[in-house]
Amino acid sequence: MSGTEELPLRPELRGRSPYGAPQVPARYRLNTNENPHPLPAELLADLGAALGAAALELNRYPDRDARALRADLAAYLTRTSGEPIAPEQVWAANGSNEVLQQILQAFGGAGRTALGFTPSYSMHPIISAGTGTAWVDGHRRDDFTIDAAAAAAQVREVAPDVVFVTSPNNPTGTAVALETIAELYDATTGVVVVDEAYAEFARTGTPSALTLLPGRPRLIVSRTMSKAFGMAGLRLGYLAAAPEVVDALQLVRLPYHLSSLTQAAARTALAHTDALLAAVDAVKAQRDRIVAALPTMGLTSVPSDANFVLFGHFADAPKAWQALLDRGVLVRDVGLPGWLRVTAGTAEDTDAFLTALGEIAPDQRTTLGD
Repeated sequence: MSGTEELPLRPELRGRSPYGAPQVPARYRLNTNENPHPLPAELLADLGAALGAAALELNRYPDRDARALRADLAAYLTRTSGEPIAPEQVWAANGSNEVLQQILQAFGGAGRTALGFTPSYSMHPIISAGTGTAWVDGHRRDDFTIDAAAAAAQVREVAPDVVFVTSPNNPTGTAVALETIAELYDATTGVVVVDEAYAEFARTGTPSALTLLPGRPRLIVSRTMSKAFGMAGLRLGYLAAAPEVVDALQLVRLPYHLSSLTQAAARTALAHTDALLAAVDAVKAQRDRIVAALPTMGLTSVPSDANFVLFGHFADAPKAWQALLDRGVLVRDVGLPGWLRVTAGTAEDTDAFLTALGEIAPDQRTTLGD
C-alpha cells in the first residue's frame, strides 16, 4: 500500500494489499458471486415501510442485542435445516466478515493460531492478521478435497485455537463431508468455524453442519444474507453455535454494532424467505448448465455446491481471463494456476459466458490449455 511507509504500521501488516476483486468495466460481471436476481416488488414495498418505521426512532440507539432479528434467524435455520436452533444460539453482525472478525477477537489474538485449508476464502488469513492471530495453511489434495485423516493429524500437530472449514469451499465450490468436520472437531481443543456462506446453493442431499451442533460447544456455523438472499448490499452475516459462544462474542462486539435500519431490513427479508430462495433454484440451474457445457469445450470443473464454478485447465489462466474480458465477460482469477472462477448468474449471463468461452476454446490446446 503506497503512502504507509512512514506510518508506525504493525510489522505483520506491512506489504499487504487490501482484499477486493478487480472492479473493471464489463457488461457481464461474473466475478464476485453475487445473486443476479433483483429483489421481489412486494419485498421492496415492505422494505420501504419497515425502513420508514425504523427511521422514526433513529434518534435512539438500536437494540444492541438484535433480539427480534436473532429470533427470526433462528426460526429460518430451524425450518431449513431441520435442526432446532434457539435464538440464544444465534448472533448477527455486519456481514459474515464481521462475524468472523469477532470470533477471532474472542478466540484468536496475539500468541494464538488459526488454521484453514487453502485454497479457501482469502479473508480468513486477512482477518487473522488484522486480529494479531498467526495463520497456518492446512493441506488439501490435488483435487482440492480434504483428506480427513491427514487434516486431523495436522490439526493435532499445530494445535490451532481456531480452525476454519469453508463448506461449500470458496473458490473451489465443493462441500465438506460432515464426517470430516466431526473428525477435525475431535482433533482440536479450539473452536471450529464452518463457513457456510453458500450453503443454500448446495446440491440436493448435502447436509449442513448445523446438524453437528448438538454436543459440540466449540463448533460454530457462519452464514450470510449476501448470497442466497440476494442482499449483498445489506451487509448482514450471522452464526449459530452454543449459547456460551454467543456470550463470548458479546465481550468483543462494538456497542450497538447493528443499526436499526439493518435489523429492520433483515427481518423484512426473512419474512419473504420463500420468494427470495426461489431464485436459488434458478441460479443452481445455471451453475449446472455451465458444468455440463465445459467438457464439450475440452475443459473441466470442480464439483460445485455453490453459486459459482471453478473451471480449467488453462496453460495461461490470466490470458484466458483477459480473453473473456475482451468479450465483455468478467470472471475471477483466484490465483490458482490453470483455473478461473465464474459466478452462475442469469440465463443471459450464462449465454454470454459460454459464447465467449467457446470463441477462445479452439485455441486452448495451443495457447490457453493443455
